[in-house]
Amino acid sequence: MLIPLNALNDNYIWLYQSHQRGALIIDPAESEPVLEYLSAHSMTPAAILITHNHGDHTGGIAGIVARYPALEVYAPREVAGDFHVVVPDSPLSIAGYTVEVLPTFGHTQGHVSYVIEGHLFCGDSLFSAGCGRVFTGDYAAMFAGLKRINQLPADTIVCPAHEYTRANLAFAQAKCPSAAVDEAMARVEALRKAGKPSLPTTLKAEREINPFLQAQTLEEFTRLRQAKDNF
Repeated sequence: MLIPLNALNDNYIWLYQSHQRGALIIDPAESEPVLEYLSAHSMTPAAILITHNHGDHTGGIAGIVARYPALEVYAPREVAGDFHVVVPDSPLSIAGYTVEVLPTFGHTQGHVSYVIEGHLFCGDSLFSAGCGRVFTGDYAAMFAGLKRINQLPADTIVCPAHEYTRANLAFAQAKCPSAAVDEAMARVEALRKAGKPSLPTTLKAEREINPFLQAQTLEEFTRLRQAKDNF
């Protein structure tokens, strides 16, 4: 079961649960939506996973742990707190789940993504039709992280942390127009008009519409990302 919970202005907190195990909570921007959902559906949390140190991905940790004091939190070293430190490229075993940790640096210095049973939880590294801002200035690291993601199977379910799809598709229409991008925009417009999320997506779909996954060189990626910054 995969659940996107709305938080703040455009964040998604992801809950993932399978095979009657506890629920994994990814990037809780706030505690209230998580606690309310867990209570309403009689779900037990198994762990919290954090992709990076920005407050709109960590703001709910304290409130959730206050309710569940034994709950374990896993995060990269850049996240302040007494948490389990995740090491990129080192698989984790959490509550019966095998969690692959991908280095996806660039948005922040220590940003990681998690692959769990064919689901990619990529924080602010990859968005539908877009990617995160390169706050570190290290475009090479960001590009390398996206290339790692692009090596995952085509049917990987991609779960970004923000509802940015419509704006990203507008950029794609301007810079890399295609029938696939136009079709995606029509689909997303209909979903958003109906009050539904545009996410998750799939890696197969992103390969067709995402200019940043399509970039072949670091120079091309950097040019696109800088253009998006000013779009």
